[in-house]
Amino acid sequence: MMLRVKALRSLLLVVLPLVVLALPLVVLALPVVCQPVEPVLPVKPVVTEFGEGLQKQQATKEFVASLQKRQLTSKFDDMRAFFGHRLDRSAGDKTFSDKTGNTRLSWFDWMMRHPVQSVDAADEFTRLVHTTAVREDGAFSKLVTIAATKLDAPLPTAPRTGRTAQGGTDVGLQTLQRAVQQVRQEYAQSLVPLTVAEREELQAKLYIQAAGPKAGAPRFADKIDGRRVSDLLEKIDRRSLMQAAATVSGLSEQAVLRQLTQSATRRTRGKAQAIVETPAGKIVFGGSGNNEYRLNEMADVCAVVDVGGDDVYLEGAITPIRPVLVLLDLAGNDTYRGEQPGIQGGAVLGVSLLIDAAGNDTYTADDIAQGSALGGIGLLVDKLGDDKYLGDKRVQGQAVCGLGVLIDRAGNDDYRTALLGQGVGGPLGFGLLDDLAGNDHYYAGGKYADGYDDSPGYNGWSQGVGVGPRGTANGGIGTLLDGGGDDVYEADYFSHGGGYWFALGFARDFGGNDQRVGSTRTAWDGSPRTETRFMRYGNGFGVHYAAGYLFDDTGNDLYFTDFAGVGFAWDLGITAIMDMAGNDRYESGSGVGACFNSGLSMLFDAKGDDTYVSGNAGSASEKSEYHPDEPHAYNFAYILDLQGQDTYPADIANNRETERGWPGGLVIDR
Repeated sequence: MMLRVKALRSLLLVVLPLVVLALPLVVLALPVVCQPVEPVLPVKPVVTEFGEGLQKQQATKEFVASLQKRQLTSKFDDMRAFFGHRLDRSAGDKTFSDKTGNTRLSWFDWMMRHPVQSVDAADEFTRLVHTTAVREDGAFSKLVTIAATKLDAPLPTAPRTGRTAQGGTDVGLQTLQRAVQQVRQEYAQSLVPLTVAEREELQAKLYIQAAGPKAGAPRFADKIDGRRVSDLLEKIDRRSLMQAAATVSGLSEQAVLRQLTQSATRRTRGKAQAIVETPAGKIVFGGSGNNEYRLNEMADVCAVVDVGGDDVYLEGAITPIRPVLVLLDLAGNDTYRGEQPGIQGGAVLGVSLLIDAAGNDTYTADDIAQGSALGGIGLLVDKLGDDKYLGDKRVQGQAVCGLGVLIDRAGNDDYRTALLGQGVGGPLGFGLLDDLAGNDHYYAGGKYADGYDDSPGYNGWSQGVGVGPRGTANGGIGTLLDGGGDDVYEADYFSHGGGYWFALGFARDFGGNDQRVGSTRTAWDGSPRTETRFMRYGNGFGVHYAAGYLFDDTGNDLYFTDFAGVGFAWDLGITAIMDMAGNDRYESGSGVGACFNSGLSMLFDAKGDDTYVSGNAGSASEKSEYHPDEPHAYNFAYILDLQGQDTYPADIANNRETERGWPGGLVIDR
């Protein structure tokens, strides 16, 4: 049952404290250095150690030490056992209440059973993904390897990718043709475990069920059909699916793009386009002029390679007739526009890759687009330019059963979605948005009404969020990463570094002065909001059997949520905020770094003059209101601030330890 504002406020009056714990580690600061190399833009990270001697895992080590000092180790172990017991009761085909075990990922299970170690694992995971993304070559195939492991579909150490052809007069064409053929075979292999009837059923029901109810909540449309679709998705051979992702991602390598530039230039001299018939389908080469591609009218085209010009790409949905589509645009200020699901590096039961190498580009879509997938692979890489991404829902790095990735390597970019976008992982899905450089703006929400009757606002469910369709299936892995620049994040309910319903969510910003301003400031279409600004569950939260992690490496940052956010754990939840440097402000009306109804909340600030605005900062209740008959449903909250002259609520002071409610709630200021 979801949290009610009224109930929580009454609970908070009983003065419950916290223990917000913090994250560890030698962290990396990422100013990104760009050196233009035709036709690719390599981006190299500068890796530095943070904290002037701050040891790896210091925050988690100090949390364990605080448990020992207060003789709480056994109670914390009891809480972990309670978590494990609840996970066991719904494992596999077992169910209780609205909890099920289908589509559950083993990494999620491990993170929930190891709440302290999960913080260190989250730090390592987000750094690994980002440092991989900034590689000049081979980054995408390595990202696929990471994602495949997290999706319980591990690939060989060196997965096969789209290797360049050797010799010949048209090497680029040969490489592209061979890659598309191989991807089609690997995707077909992923469906072999399903009968023909099951494939047809999945094709008919998947999008309808994943689209959910009209209210915009992240649920499947019907519990029975939704469970059936989930069962069919589990039968897919995900290793073959991820191998298809590794293969198609090889086309993003510099050597391949150079070869394709040569092939396209040679074939389009003196004409706008050239079409080549291949066993994989037609390949269209576009010249340096302004071309328009009506992709739905080109159903027999498997790939487009355009060398330049301000081009327009319309629609381009993946279909059973065309399960694989590759779009490579090497220069120009391009426009991508469409309304069908599965476009712009998006796929419904198929594989799609879009690479735009240069230019200030605009992407506009409705659903399943811009690096998004349902039962497939959707990949988008934009290498250079100030770009605009606009999509209604399930866009900009979203996945259900598969991989959805958007990598933007440079530029001051604008991302806008209304629901389930910007790094979202649904059942068996790995969704990632990683923007490597620039002053970026992220917007999520402003359109679909929230599901609560006791507070105003809109749904968001975006920006590094793992989410499961409650009562039907478990969720996946959602990740939002930003490499540098002064960024602005605005989002509505359930957004930014959070997990809901058996899922994991991650958000991390590696550099710059960042503003997490809470709810969206306008409606989705830019008009004035009709709902009062109010953000519920945001900026670091884990709620209902889930975990969310929010890290920031440098800069003077703002974290704001009206209610149930800024490091908030609720009902078998885990959450951690780690800020490594800067003068930061943490503000929430219901408790910064707070925990209720069994869970763990951790907040670690390494240095800077920080401000904590909340009457319940660091609050945790000893017992659980949701689980009154469970003797081990404890709450632990831990705030650790290492350096600086900080400002707290009146009952918390600098340079001392303050218990908040019970010994399991603690604020430590150095």
